[in-house]
Amino acid sequence: MSFASQILQYLVTGLSIGGIYGMVAIGFNIIYNATGIINFAQGEFVMLGGMIMVSLTAAMGLPVAAAFILTVAIVALIGGLFERAAIYPLRNAGVLTMIIVTIGGSIVIRGAAMLFWGKESYILPHFSGEDALVLFGAFILPQTLWILGIMFVTVCALTLFFRYTLVGKAMRACAANRTAALLSGIEASRMICLSFVLSAAVGAIAGIIITPISLVDYNRGFMLALKGFSAAVLGGLGNSGGAVAAGFILGILESLGAGLISSAYKDAISLVVLLIILFVRPSGLFGNREADRLKKF
Repeated sequence: MSFASQILQYLVTGLSIGGIYGMVAIGFNIIYNATGIINFAQGEFVMLGGMIMVSLTAAMGLPVAAAFILTVAIVALIGGLFERAAIYPLRNAGVLTMIIVTIGGSIVIRGAAMLFWGKESYILPHFSGEDALVLFGAFILPQTLWILGIMFVTVCALTLFFRYTLVGKAMRACAANRTAALLSGIEASRMICLSFVLSAAVGAIAGIIITPISLVDYNRGFMLALKGFSAAVLGGLGNSGGAVAAGFILGILESLGAGLISSAYKDAISLVVLLIILFVRPSGLFGNREADRLKKF
C-alpha cells in the first residue's frame, strides 16, 4: 500500500471512530444543555447499548433490526430511571454534587454489567458483511458506512426534534432560562428526565454500531466517555454541531497518531487534546458563551 493510500486509510478509520466520539459528545451536550451538569455515566449507556444488543441477537436470536430498536428502548428506559433515582432527588443540589452523583452512577452501572455479563469481551457480526470496498487503495468496511449513515440520520433527527417539535422547544427553553420556562408552564423536571432518556438512546445507538468493529466489555464505557467528553469540550460544550466536527477531528488525529507514530499513544492523544483545549481555549473550537460556565466547572 502506498503512503497516500495509508493516509487515506487512516482518514477513513478516523472518520468512523470520530463519528462514535461525536455521538457520545452529543449525549453529553443534551444533558449539559438541560441541566448544566456533565453526565459521566454517558459512556456506560454506550457500553450497555453494545452489551444488550449482543445479548438480544446472540443469546435470544432476535433479528438485527428488532434488536436494535429494543436495545435503544431499554437503554433509554435505564437513562430515565437513572435520572429519577439519582438526579431528581438531588435536584436542588449544586452542579458539583450532581457531577459526583453521575460518577457514582457510572461505577454502579459498570459493576452491575460486570456481574451480569462477566469480564469477557463480546462482538457483533457486521450489519452487512465484511467484504471491504476499495477506494484509491484504501479499504472501507461496510460497517464504516453504517456508522456514518446512522450518525447522520441521528444528528438530523435530533436537529428536527429540537427545532420543530413542542417538546424539543420546551427543552431548549429550559436550557436557556429555567425560571422563565417554569413561568411559561413548562415542567422542567420532566424535560430534564427526557434529556437523560434522549442522551441514553443516543449512547445506545453509538454502542450498537461500533460493537461490530470494536469489542465491547463491561469496562468499555469509561474510555469512550473520556473521548466523547474530549470531543464535547473541543467542539464547545452545548454545541452539538461542534461536537460532531470535534469528534471527527479527534478520531482522525487518533488514527493518524496510531498509524504514523505508535498505537500505544492512541488513547493518550484525546487526553492531550483535552488538556490543551482546557488551557488554551476553554470554550472549545466552536464555543463562545459557554466559556464562563466551563471555567466554573
